[in-house]
Amino acid sequence: MIPELGHFALILALAMTLVQSAAGFVRTRNGTAWIALARPAARAHFVLVAISFAALTHAFVQNDFSVLYVAQHSNSMLPTVYRVTAVWGGHEGSILLWVLILAGWTLAVTLFSREQDEATVARVLGVMGLVSCGFLLFTLLTSNPFARLLPAAADGQDLTPLLQDPGMVIHPPMLYMGYVGFVVAFAFAVAALIDGRLDASWARWSRPWTTVAWSFLTCGIALGSFWAYYELGWGGWWFWDPVENASLMPWLAGTALIHSLAVTEKRGAFRSWTALLAIIAFSLSLLGTFLVRSGVLSSVHAFASDPKRGVFILAFLALVIGSSLALFAWRAPKVGQGARFDTVSRESLLLANNMLLLVACAAVMLGTLYPLVIDALGLGKLSVGPPYFEAVFVPIIAPALFLMGIGPLARWQRADLFDLAHRLRWALGVSAVSAVLAPLALGRWTPLIGFGILLATWIAGTCLLNLVDRIRSHPLESWTARFAAQSGSYYGMLVAHCGVAVFIVGVTIVGGYAVERDVRMAPGDTLTLGAYVVRFDGVREVRGPNYVAARGTLDVTRSGRPLTVLSPERRLYTASNTPMTETAIYRHLTRDLYVSLGEPLGPSAWSMRVYYKPFVGWIWGGCLLMALGGLLAVGDRRYRSLRRTAAQPSAMPLSAGLPLVLDLPAIKATRR
Repeated sequence: MIPELGHFALILALAMTLVQSAAGFVRTRNGTAWIALARPAARAHFVLVAISFAALTHAFVQNDFSVLYVAQHSNSMLPTVYRVTAVWGGHEGSILLWVLILAGWTLAVTLFSREQDEATVARVLGVMGLVSCGFLLFTLLTSNPFARLLPAAADGQDLTPLLQDPGMVIHPPMLYMGYVGFVVAFAFAVAALIDGRLDASWARWSRPWTTVAWSFLTCGIALGSFWAYYELGWGGWWFWDPVENASLMPWLAGTALIHSLAVTEKRGAFRSWTALLAIIAFSLSLLGTFLVRSGVLSSVHAFASDPKRGVFILAFLALVIGSSLALFAWRAPKVGQGARFDTVSRESLLLANNMLLLVACAAVMLGTLYPLVIDALGLGKLSVGPPYFEAVFVPIIAPALFLMGIGPLARWQRADLFDLAHRLRWALGVSAVSAVLAPLALGRWTPLIGFGILLATWIAGTCLLNLVDRIRSHPLESWTARFAAQSGSYYGMLVAHCGVAVFIVGVTIVGGYAVERDVRMAPGDTLTLGAYVVRFDGVREVRGPNYVAARGTLDVTRSGRPLTVLSPERRLYTASNTPMTETAIYRHLTRDLYVSLGEPLGPSAWSMRVYYKPFVGWIWGGCLLMALGGLLAVGDRRYRSLRRTAAQPSAMPLSAGLPLVLDLPAIKATRR
């Protein structure tokens, strides 16, 4: 009965999204009745989707194997925490999670936009309602998670062993929060295009939503990278997997969007360009959904699915992207370009940075989609791997990283090139010296290592220079007051940029100095990695709640001093008879010692992967700093004190005798 209630709640949620959408685009004679329905309809939509999600979760926790989806992705021996995460462990549940998070973002807009005029909020909620309607139809028509299995299965097939990990608890929801969060920026952009009001007010309202979504996506990608690092046993942190690329593309577009919104808010420039970036960022999120859910990709992340699902998503993708781009092509030329600026200015540097980010995004997209196109045309199989992405992506993104250091120091509208060079001379000098000395201190110098250290030091040095210049030029006498007077968005920018520098240090050093050994070890054998000595003491059998495992024991010493005991495992999950590797890692601020247990090579000998990974933790630490910078920017006091800035819409001219009309006059009206 509870699964049927969950299914019925989804149907009611679809009805609420239709009311929510109508509230944004349909008006009565007085122009207010439908607007007033937008917020309550959106809140009812969230409650109904939450009820549906709770019903599916209940079915998993209670082992209701009469529900087909539960029987396919759970098992009675599965620990309770993984029964909950199994809710989004397959296609149907992950789409329902997407719908829930989309409803959550919609609810957040109703709660945190009370100072904005109701007509604009209704328009934004109407756009979000149309997107929700598409995903609810997709769920109900092709991906129903409440379909019954009669007679009920005696037991479930089990959750994929790869997903029975703590990373499954937080990584997918965090990633989806970022993916789906770009719908708010998309909805604000579409609403502003319809009303012809791409102004600073629109950018000010859209910017914090975009930054929060970008922060979530940054954390989600970092958590996925960390999960792959310790779970797959390969010792890598990024594999250019097609689904990894599907998350990287909207992140790159979202990064460009954040910077473009800042220019539009502060200078009134880039208005049309910013709206286009909002459309692109959300379109890339939808493209990622198509790649993962359509079954066109073969990936450890992807879900195999019915071709009908792929056709539905592709049609929805074409409808959303096509209609929004058509609207942009119609309305953007009438909006105007905003404030002018010189060739050398902060605006021009940010624009160049935006273009480089989009070119990098296009390069990733080409490498991801081109093999699919070749395959679809029957021209053979083509594999595009890390050599392509590293050879193409790095040369494009490196100039963007260099501009990251210059942009914040340049003046708005017009900057003096010689003055800029004079101010940056110390940062450039320190970066050049660090690029030579730091690699030599670490053991050896190569051009790539030196270039990576140069970029990281350049970004960190320009951040410090920017802070010093800003504090010195402030009129307050007290240094403490000068620091306190800076805005949250400014400190957020500095922290995020420093996070990029930390990330580059981690990538550069682990790529240049990592040591990897694939060895055969019997009890008593030792392996030396730098200053560390690893001794293999043998393997014993252990039992888990739903698996049996061979657990190795390795003693780690340094200079004869015991440090830790590592216990990698090779598991066999009994329900699905699937083997899995569980790595063991000794972590430190400046390095990881990583051990993965391989296949048995005799009565007591085993294959073993032992890796020394210097500064690998800085990769994820840098990502967390980036996300923290975004959250600091959102906490800026000016966003907490936003007041109603959008003008109230004028009365719509209506034909006599028509009680209900589409809001076409608002679409046609151009407000400059």
